[in-house]
Amino acid sequence: MNTLLRRLPAHVINGFTVALGVAVVHLAAVALAGPAAAGWASSGAIFASLADRPGSVSRSWRRVLATGLLGCLAGALMVLLASQRVALGAAIAAIAFVSAMTLAWGPRAGPMSFVPVLAIVFAMALPHGTPAGPVVVGYLAGAAAYFAWAMASTALLQRRYGTLALAEAVQALAELLRRRAAVLAAGADAAQAAERQRAWVRQEGVLAERLQSARDLVFSASDDARMRREAALLLRLIDLRDLLIAGLLDLDRFDAASDGPRWRAWLARQLEAQARQLESAQALLSGAGDGDAPPPDDAAAPPDGSDPATARLGAALRNRAAHLRADTAHIVALARGGEEPLPLRHAELRQFVVPEGWPLAVFGAHRTLASPVLRHALRLALALGCAYGIALLLPWASHPQWLVLSVAVVLRGNFEQTLARRNQRVLGTVAGCLAVMLLARWPSPPLMTLVFLVAVGVAHGFAIERYLVTALAATVMSLLQAHLADPATGFPVAERLADTLLGAALAWAFSYVLPSWERRALPRNVERAVRALRGYAKHVLGETLEDAAAQRIARRQAYDALVAVGAALQRGAAEPASARPPLAELTRFLDQAQRLMAQLSMVRLVRQRAGLGGAAGDGDPAELGAALRRAHGVLQRRLGAALGEEAAAPPLPADAAPLPQPPEAEPDAQPLPWLLWRLRMTEAAAAQTGRAAAEVLAALTGTMPSR
Repeated sequence: MNTLLRRLPAHVINGFTVALGVAVVHLAAVALAGPAAAGWASSGAIFASLADRPGSVSRSWRRVLATGLLGCLAGALMVLLASQRVALGAAIAAIAFVSAMTLAWGPRAGPMSFVPVLAIVFAMALPHGTPAGPVVVGYLAGAAAYFAWAMASTALLQRRYGTLALAEAVQALAELLRRRAAVLAAGADAAQAAERQRAWVRQEGVLAERLQSARDLVFSASDDARMRREAALLLRLIDLRDLLIAGLLDLDRFDAASDGPRWRAWLARQLEAQARQLESAQALLSGAGDGDAPPPDDAAAPPDGSDPATARLGAALRNRAAHLRADTAHIVALARGGEEPLPLRHAELRQFVVPEGWPLAVFGAHRTLASPVLRHALRLALALGCAYGIALLLPWASHPQWLVLSVAVVLRGNFEQTLARRNQRVLGTVAGCLAVMLLARWPSPPLMTLVFLVAVGVAHGFAIERYLVTALAATVMSLLQAHLADPATGFPVAERLADTLLGAALAWAFSYVLPSWERRALPRNVERAVRALRGYAKHVLGETLEDAAAQRIARRQAYDALVAVGAALQRGAAEPASARPPLAELTRFLDQAQRLMAQLSMVRLVRQRAGLGGAAGDGDPAELGAALRRAHGVLQRRLGAALGEEAAAPPLPADAAPLPQPPEAEPDAQPLPWLLWRLRMTEAAAAQTGRAAAEVLAALTGTMPSR
């Protein structure tokens, strides 16, 4: 059993513990108070379980407690108003509004925003005439019991969750390497290259989420040998992402060379080989294998660099590939149990953990219709109120909560996610109905109770990872819950299918009501990205590189800001043409900003590896200091002008002059000439990024669609 658990991913373990916890609450309630009370207690347990995600006790208890209480409160209100249809409809709209407004706290409030809707569904599924008092007591008792279970299971598993979060981050970076290798291997096919580039951008978002999840769990753990080893591996992983983006610099200079395609193919093989090495580290961390991987191929067989255009840059590219291999080897060694001193203290690592708590001050920024959170809250309230009213008019109005649920789970905060949920919900419902039809051939209450509990765990475990599976399990769960609460109703599969199809259509229609088109928020996202690049540059181009924690925080902010722009670009591409943001300008800005980020990262890496971190470094301190000050000044002026914070300056010499040629010295033997050349390239990248930012902001602040 222990070996099996070691091989399971975190979301499967979490789903299993949730299902087991709800089962324990259910069985205890059956023994103490009977089947009816067990149903109420199970509902309360499910309310609390929505926030029971992989984490630590210190980070989970507030979420589980708040979610359980909110679900019980919403359920109590629904039970009290069960006989008053008009008041019930108003309550559904009000609950939907309040639940959506909790998203002002960010993605971590996702379970809290959904539990009131689930409480609506559970309360409306109760047989007519069910007394309110015992139901509310059952809800509270079940939520309290599950809270105790969640804290105990989290305390037992929190270190394992941290290790698995780290393994998932390693896997995400391995996939990012593969996506980048695919871009390099795309060749001259423009459509294929564009699709692979979009896949790369999507994976950047996945990696950012996985890295933050790993930070939250690993850096918040107690300071011991295991925590230090995992923290060292995570820091290496974050630095490897930096080295990856820096290692792709200058490839455009190879395009015109005769051996350019061979250089790209060689680098793609290098990335594939390092992806396999990272997957071996992931296997070691997760317990899914022995971590053996074939040695990196082509490590000593790059193109010979016979073309003069690539001879000098080829040496730099080989150098960066060697560093990539070395850092990957360090990660594998740490996964095998090696040790490495941490560059940051434990207190400094905790600065990278997302803070917990529910500050009310965040709602101050969401009091106007410019707020996408407020617009979604109003849209959801109108949609659910309308869904309830329509459900009462339908000929199959015995389960109006199903139409309400279908609208709630499909209607998301943005158009792209609503479309994706619509399709997945319909497919999952059809599959779930077929599963229940098969199960109905063996009408055994114990079997149905067992399947119901398993469906609870599956729906919970895959809610983030794969919503299609969650939709299937949720359909099974809802049909069985209605049957177990009132067996006389049978299995209304046809009604469930009709409600899902109608709910998906309603949600799609309401996505056009008070829509939150991406172009509304994109100006702020672009400006945030520009400011984050300027902030990171202050640390990279400063006279010294002493404050490692502040530099890492600035780097994370820059990466997160660029990921946010990339995610908005992906979502905006799915929006109607009349509301679609300027995709070409956004793509150009994102490309230039990533190039600038890569140049800055390369400057930082060269300074750190060569000991050129300040006046005491190697080389000519006066020459280096002057070059750093010049590059910093150019970058701040160029990016500041895009934000309107700097007066439009006349073109700098670097704007009109051709880009400087790389030095002839070997990169490792004489790093200073390469660093000075890299600083000039950073100036050119800053000018290009500033122009791209100005163009996209001008395009975004044009005429907005009226609807």
